[in-house]
Amino acid sequence: MKSRRRTVALAGATGLVGQALLQGLLADDTVDAVHALGRRPSALTHPKLHWQVVDFAKPLSLPRIDEVYLALGTTIKVAGSQDAFRAVDHDANLAVAKAALAAGARQAGLVSAMGADARSSVFYSRVKGETEDALASLPFDGVVIARPSMLVGDRTQLGQPERRGEKIAESIGRVLGPLVPANYRPIDSVKVANALLRRVPGARGKVVVPSGTMQ
Repeated sequence: MKSRRRTVALAGATGLVGQALLQGLLADDTVDAVHALGRRPSALTHPKLHWQVVDFAKPLSLPRIDEVYLALGTTIKVAGSQDAFRAVDHDANLAVAKAALAAGARQAGLVSAMGADARSSVFYSRVKGETEDALASLPFDGVVIARPSMLVGDRTQLGQPERRGEKIAESIGRVLGPLVPANYRPIDSVKVANALLRRVPGARGKVVVPSGTMQ
């Protein structure tokens, strides 16, 4: 059977998981074009790659696409405040999702976090959960939500500050290994990207992929 040709959008391509998503999409022969949205340009070039520098707080417009990957994320420390954090992790991701719907996207993939819960008393987890719920309420044919534990990857290579919690979790994971339950082990960002790349095309309904499954 002839493979279905796809055009996709990706928000957050310069981040840890976003970069792995981008590399996977560019290597996929069924993907004709990748429209990468970000707040700053990148030096990376590829025949299938189209960079779009945007202000996520303003109306967004996308060309015709089939699916969208949402990998925008920060921390309260980096963002500077809870409001600034929410503007990225919740508002910007949903703005892209809505623009993708308007451009014809039928599937969406989101990088969330373990413990995401709209009813959580923890602000970080609550915002992640609210983002998941809001995305799932949009009329996509399929939504895939990845909930990774602490991520493993070289943020300094991407020009990002290291996250102390991730480095501590990575060290503990190397020492304790299998003694740590799968859902709580640090996870390589490439594994998170691969979980979405496998499941988003053709997804139906809401699919939540916990960290242990992505391991």
